[in-house]
This record gives sequence, structure tokens and C-alpha cells, in this order.
Amino acid sequence: MKMKNIKYWAFAAMLGLGATSCEDFLNRPTEDGYNVDNFYQNDEQCIQGVNYLYNSPWYDFQRGFIKVGEVFSGNYYMGSSPYLDFTVNSTDADLSSMSSSLWAVVGHANTVYNNLKNASGTASEAVKNQCMGECLAWKSFAYFFLVRSFGDIPIIHDNSEELADGSYNSKYKVQKADVYEYIVMTLEKAIELLPASTSFDGRIDKYAAEALLAKVYLTKSGVSGTRNADDLAKAAEYAKDVIDNSGRRLLDNYSDVFRLKNNTNQECLISWLWYATREPWTAQNTLQSDLAMVGFDEFGDCWGGYGGMSVDLQDAFGVSALDDPNGRIENDSRRKATMMLAGDTYDYFWTDKGGFDYLRFIYDSEDYGKGGPGGTLQSATGANSVKHLYGNTNDHVQGSGMSPQYMCSGLATHLLRLSDLYLIYAEAKMGTASSTSDAGAIDAFYQVRHRAIPSYQRPTSVTWEDVWKERRLELAMEGDRWYDYVRLSYYDAPKAIDELKAQRRNEYYDLNTPYKGYYENGTWTYDAQSTRYNTDTAAPNVTLSSFTLPFPSEDAVFNPNLLKEPIHIDVRSEYSY
Repeated sequence: MKMKNIKYWAFAAMLGLGATSCEDFLNRPTEDGYNVDNFYQNDEQCIQGVNYLYNSPWYDFQRGFIKVGEVFSGNYYMGSSPYLDFTVNSTDADLSSMSSSLWAVVGHANTVYNNLKNASGTASEAVKNQCMGECLAWKSFAYFFLVRSFGDIPIIHDNSEELADGSYNSKYKVQKADVYEYIVMTLEKAIELLPASTSFDGRIDKYAAEALLAKVYLTKSGVSGTRNADDLAKAAEYAKDVIDNSGRRLLDNYSDVFRLKNNTNQECLISWLWYATREPWTAQNTLQSDLAMVGFDEFGDCWGGYGGMSVDLQDAFGVSALDDPNGRIENDSRRKATMMLAGDTYDYFWTDKGGFDYLRFIYDSEDYGKGGPGGTLQSATGANSVKHLYGNTNDHVQGSGMSPQYMCSGLATHLLRLSDLYLIYAEAKMGTASSTSDAGAIDAFYQVRHRAIPSYQRPTSVTWEDVWKERRLELAMEGDRWYDYVRLSYYDAPKAIDELKAQRRNEYYDLNTPYKGYYENGTWTYDAQSTRYNTDTAAPNVTLSSFTLPFPSEDAVFNPNLLKEPIHIDVRSEYSY
């Protein structure tokens, strides 16, 4: 929301953050030799002009994506992080970066949309419409993150006009119900403009926009304090169209969804599509650096070993870091694809070394890891992340044909998948009831759970609690869980608060002893007096205000109206496309 930032981003949008890539999808225009008046002249230029919206403006949201989506929600343990104990304040650097990034997306999308709308030349109407629809879909997603994170927020419909008339930094917050209506209106226009594609090339199409609209309606349904049956019906309607008509399908193997070779797979509807370059800095995925253990790749750029999947998420999967790996009973394939525990090996990481062995990497690093964790378990929960990791250089080359660089990978970050749509449909079909025996809702739920647990039998009914838990297991570490709590808080805040307070969000003491002993002699044993879960630290103080993040302090300095009460706007009368 900063004037200095929106000026930079509007200028960057005009210039397309000039760079080139060897991947056709990520081709971008060169910086020199054109301006708005002589660009967007043909189909290729229109495509190039919108491509960077799939990565660069989102870059500074990556840490907030994990810290808000996963640490806040109790899925991920991150030491003394304020996102773990609900003490985030307006000066938090990651909060500021997150806010700047999301508003940057809005600024970019608005600018490119207007450039396309006003472009002359030989570009076809079909391609111009497609690209404008992509702009509106990304703008909608940015607002969806903003309203669920900060609550009442301003609406920047056309940043060029508002910069020109001086109103940008005097905008008032708009009531979140109106913001949701604005998102709906924007997505409706995107759906009108976008083609119904069946190419699955990673570009946003009509069905991807419908999928996002279904998710928006599911969230919007509770914003008044009680669930709105019409909104739930709309969520079900749009989700059903995607499920039945988009041609998308679930991949057979859950873990395949998150591999480099499947960056644009048939299950994923909207993704950040990064590429491994430092020119420009911001086009790349850097999540492996924040989530992987030191030494996981060759660049010395991994420092995430001390974090890990929470004890509470382990509980949800029915496993524990205190389990004997020899006798651990589990049948959900998503667990191992989400978190590493003692005894786990991975054939898709370190393929040039015969696969990745979690404990060998920790305790035999001189021979195997060449500078890994150095013989001591770092994770205080006994688990480390799997999602968002690509592996080493060989793995990256094998998966994408390109070498990674320091803090640079091309691994896609999936924001909206078909499995989410199945669960949205199942929940929406319940309406305001606590369960359903609707055959379509049951089938949707079954599709998701049966892939993860092949022995799972189709049930005769599904409850809200079934879907609620399934969303957690299916989408863990995908930046989504906190926003489930936010939408629950809209209409049942006590339930959301009680569940968060009851979570096991703390660490284990002295896990290194049994982990190391098991690696060295194959026997699992531990002293329950020393190796135990931390019950000494009290549960965080979660209140209704916890579900709304504070505006970054510099945003409020640039626009003091952010600290005032929100206003109501009839968005369909006020704005148009």
C-alpha cells in the first residue's frame, strides 16, 4: 500500500521486468526498444506481457505464505516465531513483505490489464481477452489473500487513475463483505474473458477462475456471521463445473503432484510458476532455502532444519516422532510426501546418490551429506519438510532440464488443486447441515481420501468434521490451513479458537538421543523422563482479534485512513470492467 512501492510496481509492469527464459511459458519481453505505445502489438507480445504475473510480483509473499498459512495454523513449528505464539505486530518484516507483495500483484495486474485493453496492433481479440482474464484472476487471488489476512482493506480498482488524481494514499478500508463481492465481480469478468482450455499448460483458464470463485464463495458464505445458503450453493455449482467439465484429474500418486517434472500437471489449477534464475531476482522459488536442512543442496543456501512439521500435524496423520520406525503403522501416503520422520527414505531426492536417507543425512553427513547437519538432529519436532523441496542439482536438472542456483529453483508452488475443489464441493453440498448423504458429495470426498489411502471404503455419509480434517491432511504445507481457520472464525469463532488452543504446538525435548541411537544400532528406545513433549509452555492466547493481521506500520504511515473504521461500498455500482 506504499506510494513508493506502487510507483515502482506500475513502472515494472509497463516494462515487463525484462528478462528471457528458455521455457516458452516464461518468455518475457526485453527491456529496451519499446514502451506501452509500441508493445502489446501482437499475440506473442500480449502473452509475454502477462507471463511475469505468474511469479515475480509474488516473490516477497513466499515467507508469509508459510508463516501465515502453516505456522499460524499449527501445522509447522518454527521456534520462537511470533507466528507460533500469536504475537505478530505491525513491525514484523515478513508481514511487511507479504503486504507489499500482495499489493504489488494488484498494481501489476491493473496496469497490464489496462495496457492490454487499450492496445492497438494486430493482436487477436481472443488472445487479448485471455491475457486480460489472467490479469483479473491474479488480481482476485491477491485480494483473496489480502482480505483473509487483514480483514477490511481498501479497493484499488485502477491504480493509474488513483495515482493520477492523488487518491491512492487516502483510500479508506472497505468492509470485508464488500471486498468479497468485489472479488466475485472481478472473477466473473475473468471467467467471461478466459477460454475453456484443456491444455493444462499452467496458464489460468476459465475453469481455474471458476475454481477460485468456488473457493471464494465457500469463504464468503460465513462472512455475515452465519453461513449463507446461496453462497454455499454457488460454491458447489462452480466446483461441480470444474470437476465435471474441465478435464482435470487427480494424479495417481500424491507425491508426484509436487515434483519438478509435473510443474504443470493435470491436477493443478493455479500455480506460481518460477524459473531458476537470478536475473531478475524475484522470478525464482526460494522456499527450499527456508525449509530444507543445511546441506540438502550444493549451494550452502538451506537453513530450515530447525523448523519442522508440528506435533499436532503428526497427531492428525496418526503418527509420532516417538514411534518406533520399525513398527510405525500408517497407511496415508500424504504423510511421507509432507514430512520426513526417522526411518524415511526418498527415491526422488538425491537420485544420483541412490536416493535420500533422512537419518543417514543427519548422522553420517561427512560420508553422505558432505556438510549436512553434522551429526545432530535439528528439528525440535523430529520431522522436516518434504513439500517445496526439489533436491540437489542433479534432481533439478533431471526434473526441469535446467540447473538451479543459489536460492533459485524452478519448482512450481501450487495454490489451487483439483483435490481442493472436491473438498469444497463436499462441504458446500452440506449447506448449513453438519453432514450429508448426498452421493455427489460423498464421491468427491472419497476421490481425495481413497487416493491417499487405497484401502479406504466409500462411506454412506460425510460430516463437516470429516472434510475439515481431510482438508488439513490433503493441503498441509500449501499455505492454506490458516485461511480455513479465518473462514471458520467468521461464523463460529469459539470453535476456531478452542481448536487452536488445544493444539500441540510445542517441541519435544531430547529427540536426538533416540534418533541417533536408532540410526547407529537399529534399536528404538528412549527415556520418557528426558525425551518428552514440552507441556511446560502454555497454549497461545488466541482471541477473535487473532484472525486479523495488523497492517504493517509503514502502510499506516503512508495512509492513516487504514487505522479508521471501514466504509461500505456498493461495488457493482461503483466499479466496472
